[in-house]
Amino acid sequence: MAPNLDDAKSVFEFVVKEGNGIKGLVDSGLSKVPEPYVQPPNERINKKNAIKLELPPLDLSKLDGHGPHRDELTKQIITAAETLGFFQVVNHGIPIQLLESLKETVHKFFSLPLERKAVYLAPVTPTPLVKYGTSFRPDKEEALGWKDYLLMQYTNDDEALQHWPEEIKGILLEYLWSSTSLVKKLLQVLLGNLGAELDDSMFDELTGNKMINMIFYPTCPNPELTVGIGRHSDIGILTALLQDEVGGLYVKIDYGKEGEWIEIPHVPGALVINVGDMLQVLSNGKYKSAEHVVRPSSTSSRVSLPFFAMPMKTTKIAPLPQAVEKNGIPLYKEVVFGDYMDNIFENALEGKKPLDSAKIKSYLA
Repeated sequence: MAPNLDDAKSVFEFVVKEGNGIKGLVDSGLSKVPEPYVQPPNERINKKNAIKLELPPLDLSKLDGHGPHRDELTKQIITAAETLGFFQVVNHGIPIQLLESLKETVHKFFSLPLERKAVYLAPVTPTPLVKYGTSFRPDKEEALGWKDYLLMQYTNDDEALQHWPEEIKGILLEYLWSSTSLVKKLLQVLLGNLGAELDDSMFDELTGNKMINMIFYPTCPNPELTVGIGRHSDIGILTALLQDEVGGLYVKIDYGKEGEWIEIPHVPGALVINVGDMLQVLSNGKYKSAEHVVRPSSTSSRVSLPFFAMPMKTTKIAPLPQAVEKNGIPLYKEVVFGDYMDNIFENALEGKKPLDSAKIKSYLA
């Protein structure tokens, strides 16, 4: 039964508790964004005022060789990580056909009957490796996000094949392993620039905690009033994001005018790469994890597929000695990643406040 759109409790029960999600809300028919989804003015994105990112994507095929082309690309990757913290890559080794199939897979999954998706709602999911939900922490957010998602934790292939949804597990595992190889290439460049050598043991410690999130942002009648997901930075090492043609990803500039946003446009065949909080800590602030947000569309539903490469939960993350040597002094305290992660997932999104709390107080800006 459709909710009473003027009753916040009715909307919450329908969307969150029953698992109908934003898609169910939109399918039930609505002409305006319900009040629980109206964001405070300072949290909204004014599309007209945002800057379009006009930098060309980086061609990763140049990493396979030697000489000036590789050196130039290495510098571009490092510069991007040091400034905006976001960049796009092409010729990344992941087949274009796979990327197109992945976008179709997300649309198909969220078009499944409710009972097929709701089995993975947090209170009843048969496995901790799969969670279906909406917004981020709807029980703790003042205004809810305009998105539905299916989050999958990776432990090993056998458990993924056993517990991930039958309709999607094969193609998602292919994406996971392709993305892992991509992340390793990029991390070799970024850590090498700091003077650290990335061996297999270090790579496993820094990226052994892997997640894939299938996100569906339904068409929105008033995208200027809400957000798909609020301001946040990614918590891990690196994120590889597949976004569709609809766009809507905005990144906050950490330099220049305060509060300006850059739109990351869709580039055919490209993946968006962004620095996570733990890489900012490891680099002693040299690399930047940027706040970002998603704005829904009034004309089309949007899908995205981020792959999160994160440290193992027991891993202690602190500035690398080589990075401290370059800066002269550590800017961040040691954090146990599992504790950091739990704190994020237990609360509403707060931009970069969690990372700021890891700064050594005398160096807080």
